[in-house]
Formats: sequence, C-alpha cells, structure tokens
Amino acid sequence: MKITRKDVEYIAHLARLEVDDLLVDKFADQIGSILEYIDKLKDADVSGAQLMSGAALQSNVFREDKVLPSPGPGVTLADAPEREDDFYTVPRVVG
Repeated sequence: MKITRKDVEYIAHLARLEVDDLLVDKFADQIGSILEYIDKLKDADVSGAQLMSGAALQSNVFREDKVLPSPGPGVTLADAPEREDDFYTVPRVVG
C-alpha cells in the first residue's frame, strides 16, 4: 500500500504530533513497508489451523485489585492538549 506525504501529515495531525518535514518521506516509506508486510498475511496458508474465539479467556489472568492513591490531576492531565481546571476539554462533536 502506497503511503503519501499527505497521509503521514494527516496521521500526525490526528495523533497531535509534530513531524519534521525531513522525516515525512522516511515515515511514509516505513509505514508503507509495514503495511505491505501485513498485507502478506492474506497469502498465509491457514488450512490446518483451528478456528478460535476468546483466546484471552482460556486461562485465568485475573489478579487481585489493589487500591492505590490517585496521582491527582497535576499528573493525569500533565499531557492534556487542552484542559480546564481539573478536566480535559475536547471539541464539541454533537450539536
């Protein structure tokens, strides 16, 4: 799959990342290579494989809950792009 500069810039915008112009082409090539590799999975022979669902639930992975003190809004909101007092602020999506 061919990834363009515009695709990388759009993905970076969605992720709120600043990407140096010198790296955009490099990232486009790398992401394209990764997607091409993943696309090869369509050609994998899985004729002998048994279908499964809920594989994560086949063994008990539960653990005891531990009550820990909250680190507080200063820590939890430290990387928030926008905040108001102790809350995240996000763009309105419903009119």
